[in-house]
Amino acid sequence: MENKKSETLSGNGGILRNRYYLYLTEFFAGMSVMAVELGASRLLAPYFSSSQIVWTIIIGTIMIAMALGNIWGGRSADKNPNPDRLYVRILIAAVWIAAIPAVGKYLIIGISALLVFAVNTNFLVWAAFLSCMLIFVFPLFLLGTVTPSLVKYTVDSLDNSGRTVGSLNAFNTIGSIIGTFVPTFVTIPAVGTSITFLLFAGILLLLALVYFFSAGRKKKACAAGIALFLLCCVSGAFDSFAFWEPGLLYEGESIYNYLQVKETDDSVILSTNVLFGVQSIMKKDGGATGMYYDYAMAAPVMAGRTDGDILILGMGTGTYARQCNHYFGTTSIEGVEIDDKITELAGRYFELPDSVAVTTYDGRSFLSAVSKTYDVIMVDAYQDITIPFQMSSVEFFTLVREHLNPNGVMVVNMNMHSDAEGNINAYLSDTIASVFDHVYTVDVRGSTNRELFASQNPDMIADFETAGNQVQDPQLREMLDKVSAGITLYEKGGYLLTDDKAPVELLGMRVIDDLIRRELAYYKDLFKREGIRGLLSY
Repeated sequence: MENKKSETLSGNGGILRNRYYLYLTEFFAGMSVMAVELGASRLLAPYFSSSQIVWTIIIGTIMIAMALGNIWGGRSADKNPNPDRLYVRILIAAVWIAAIPAVGKYLIIGISALLVFAVNTNFLVWAAFLSCMLIFVFPLFLLGTVTPSLVKYTVDSLDNSGRTVGSLNAFNTIGSIIGTFVPTFVTIPAVGTSITFLLFAGILLLLALVYFFSAGRKKKACAAGIALFLLCCVSGAFDSFAFWEPGLLYEGESIYNYLQVKETDDSVILSTNVLFGVQSIMKKDGGATGMYYDYAMAAPVMAGRTDGDILILGMGTGTYARQCNHYFGTTSIEGVEIDDKITELAGRYFELPDSVAVTTYDGRSFLSAVSKTYDVIMVDAYQDITIPFQMSSVEFFTLVREHLNPNGVMVVNMNMHSDAEGNINAYLSDTIASVFDHVYTVDVRGSTNRELFASQNPDMIADFETAGNQVQDPQLREMLDKVSAGITLYEKGGYLLTDDKAPVELLGMRVIDDLIRRELAYYKDLFKREGIRGLLSY
């Protein structure tokens, strides 16, 4: 058996006389699988967010692909143990992965457009799942055939089968470890997701080319592979995720986020991970934003300290900090932002004042590490369209309360406002009301946002009305009047989020699904009445 296998390997490729090339193949295959998985999360994030739900879909579909590849690869290797077949599959996988930056985003948009008319519930789940299946299953199915094929080529006898299979798995695991860390900490922040796909596709392509060149075969297939890879490099390397957005000031990626800065006639806007919505905004005239930030300006007035200490958890590019600095002047402001790239953009595009100190840290970890107390703590820590679960629990809000001065006020921005029973905002509000004695909410006009104000001060609203009447600035007074007109006492219910149980992403997904369904109702009706021509005309 051993002599027959040696003849097969030698006859099918000179480089395989050195068995370490097979181990090298296993190493790079494992590395590429993990790199593609991490790249998949970044490719999908601008369209579907980077939530745990999306990660679950990615991991699930990739494991389906790998399992099917393992089964088929083992059977194929038993029927025909020719290494040419394996390296052709690696060549095809390399070209497919290289094509993802060029065509992936168009496939995602196309799938989403089709599902608009076919799905009524769980739109994001279905769109993300089908996108993963179409874009990533095939190349990872091919890479899933690598391990069983290599076992067939390397196991000589039952006497050394355990050692050989163990060595292959070790090389695969080590490659997977490197393929996990390198994209996250090196290539994606440095050169972006598209180049990351191309780099690892290039490694796989090189692996196949070295094999075929050493064997002197498949020259046409190799030439075609090289030509297609170069075409993908030219068409996909520097294309934008938001290909319909001309003239972006900035588009890039950090360890945590996809980042996009665009400019309008009156504003500069930052979006993170999703290609819609506003994460931070700067009005060029320095005035009100017309968004939830304006409503949050009531918090320092409620605390009775417009010159007090303000802490912002989820600083972004400093929209709230700039407004507090503009309207209250002498206020001491600190911010916490986990993504230092956003802080860099704040200085470059959003004129963040030098007087505002920003700490690069997780908001909850920051509170655990400091003993200082504040007059106002703003919690605005949405991660794209989701909420970090560790900043939504009883334990977190208790920590916030402990860092407030006696009459201090916490203000929380709650996105995705919904009146459905048991929605995410009900859970958050009830959780906060279990920690703070006095909780008030106000809906932001013209948006899905709701601002929540919480304090231990029983006279918070009376103090707010008294202090608000003394405000001279007409624009600030207008903001405060909006809050005063809409603010209501929150009646606590029985919903609760804890560190042990905080299903915020599932709760948020329900609200998002409802919002999408309502927004798309018009287009579905238009399609029924006028067909595809009506949609295109619109």
